[in-house]
Amino acid sequence: MKYLPLVWSGLWRKPGRTILIFLQVSVAFALFGVLQGLKTGVAHAAAAARADLLIVHSRLSSIAQSLPLGLLGQIRTVPGVKIAIPVELSFGTWQDPSQGTGVVAVTPEDNWQEAFTYTIAPQYLEAFRKSRTAMLVRDLVAQKYGWKIGDRIPLKLIVTQQNGTNDWAFEVVGTFTDSDVGGGRYIVIVSYPYFDEARVLKKGTVNHFNVAISDPKLAAPVCDAIDRRFANSSHETKTESLREMAQANMQAIGDFDFLIRAVVGSVLVALLFATTTMMVQSIHERTPEFAVVKTLGFSDRTVFLLVLAEALLIFVSGAVFGLGLATLALPLAARFVPGLAMPAVVIVAGLLLGMAVALVSATIPAMLAARLRVVTALAGHHAA
Repeated sequence: MKYLPLVWSGLWRKPGRTILIFLQVSVAFALFGVLQGLKTGVAHAAAAARADLLIVHSRLSSIAQSLPLGLLGQIRTVPGVKIAIPVELSFGTWQDPSQGTGVVAVTPEDNWQEAFTYTIAPQYLEAFRKSRTAMLVRDLVAQKYGWKIGDRIPLKLIVTQQNGTNDWAFEVVGTFTDSDVGGGRYIVIVSYPYFDEARVLKKGTVNHFNVAISDPKLAAPVCDAIDRRFANSSHETKTESLREMAQANMQAIGDFDFLIRAVVGSVLVALLFATTTMMVQSIHERTPEFAVVKTLGFSDRTVFLLVLAEALLIFVSGAVFGLGLATLALPLAARFVPGLAMPAVVIVAGLLLGMAVALVSATIPAMLAARLRVVTALAGHHAA
């Protein structure tokens, strides 16, 4: 502790340079923390996805290509299938084009919600069954637009009704939450029988089928069995579990571990180069000071450790500040990308990494200071 004032004064000999190094370190470790949080969020999304919930869609396209409703009966006869529900997707706007919401049309059969990731109160389920124009609203939609139970909401859908208009009206009978972190944030649920009867085109078709199975371990064989039912037909299917789809999405955007290592590695290399250059320059500028310190009796080892201490202090403080920023930012970002988090192990790893970077970047400057010859340094200073 007796050397702390000396270390502190050395750091602030050039405040501008010290602040610049501190900011570089802070930004690097804030990026490190955010990327690790993103990795945690993606892993959480894949792990949280249900393995017992299957999606049966067209092999040609999961969005654009419809399937006939008649496939439902055959899907329900596949061993292991507990519930199969037809699902049609659409999109609508309320009041103006900027206020949009996804529209999910389902058949309100008994226990239909078990084939989804929605949590719906029993009284809302009952109200939804009783009215053909009923609408269940996700909690986020209700908060965003101020909708409440009993409201009659006019929506302009991309689907045309038989009367030639795109204006639809639904009555809000309840709200729900969705545990699927990969699902749509702003969605409403309406009755498929009413929706299909009222529209002009694509009657008797659905976007996909939601299938709940009796055991998550049966996901692979049930998927294969469903797809074999419709192989070589005009409506071939592709069946996937939510977990399988989440993992496929992860693979589609690349190896997150490799991406994080590449980005963090590049940032740290640049940080090492920049900080080492500035610290070497600082040592050259402080040559007379180190000569005086050695004249006062400080050993080469002590001078070496003093320079390392300066680097450790600024790097660790910068790492703490950067990781702190990332820790504060992730909960805010988690409102939009659920699952983002900063595990304690990431903070510990970040601090250790900050110490390692400090030692690597300061070793050469510290050796230059430790090997400094007093006579040469003072002679060069007086000559200058």
